[in-house]
Amino acid sequence: MTTLPELPPAAFAKQDRTPDTLFYAQPRFVTHIDDAAIEAATDLYRTLLPPGGRILDLMSSWVSHLPADVAYAAVIGHGLNLCELAANPRLTRHFEQDLNVDPILPLETASIDATLICVGVQYLQDPVAVLREAARVLAPGAPIIITFSNRCFPTKAVAIWRALSGDDQAQLIALYLRHAGFSDIEARVVLPDGRSGDPLRAVIGRTSSDREGAR
Repeated sequence: MTTLPELPPAAFAKQDRTPDTLFYAQPRFVTHIDDAAIEAATDLYRTLLPPGGRILDLMSSWVSHLPADVAYAAVIGHGLNLCELAANPRLTRHFEQDLNVDPILPLETASIDATLICVGVQYLQDPVAVLREAARVLAPGAPIIITFSNRCFPTKAVAIWRALSGDDQAQLIALYLRHAGFSDIEARVVLPDGRSGDPLRAVIGRTSSDREGAR
C-alpha cells in the first residue's frame, strides 16, 4: 500500500473485509444519487470534458451521467460487475477489475483525455496508487473529475471517509491527488448541503503539462 504520512494504515480499513468482488457480484440497476445530483454531475461534465475526447469512467456502472448530446471518441468503463457495464449504453468498451487488489490499469500511457470517478472514491483502500495510474494514462494537462455525495455503502467505505464529511472529504481527495502527482487541484460545491435532495461536491485535478512532471 502507498504510504500517506498524514494518515495511519487503519484509516483505510473497512467494516466489511470480505472481497469487494463478492459484494458487487449481483448487479444493482439503481442510481446512487438523486436526479438533481445526476443532472448537476452531467452539467459539470459538459463544461469540463472535451467533446470527441477519450473518456475513462472508473468505478462505473450501468449509467455514466455523460451529456446525451455530446459525442466522445471513446468511453471506457471500469467496474466490478460486468452485467452493469454491459448495460451502459455510453461505453464503447469496458473491463472488470478490483482496484483494491490490482491498481494497474490496462491502458496505454497518455491515452485518455479525461477520467471520471463518480461516487466511488470512498471505496478505494490504496487511493494514491489508483490515482497515480489515472495520472499515467491521462494525456498531459488532462483532468480527473471526482464527484461525491453524502451517500455510500458504509460497510465498504474506508474508515477515514466515514469519519469525515463535506469539505473535509474534499480535502482528503485533494490530499490523494497531490500524492498521486496531480496539480491545479480545485474543489467545488456543485450542490450544497442542507437542501432537500442529495448534495454534490467535486474535486478536479489535472496532470502536469510536462509528462515527466506528472510522474
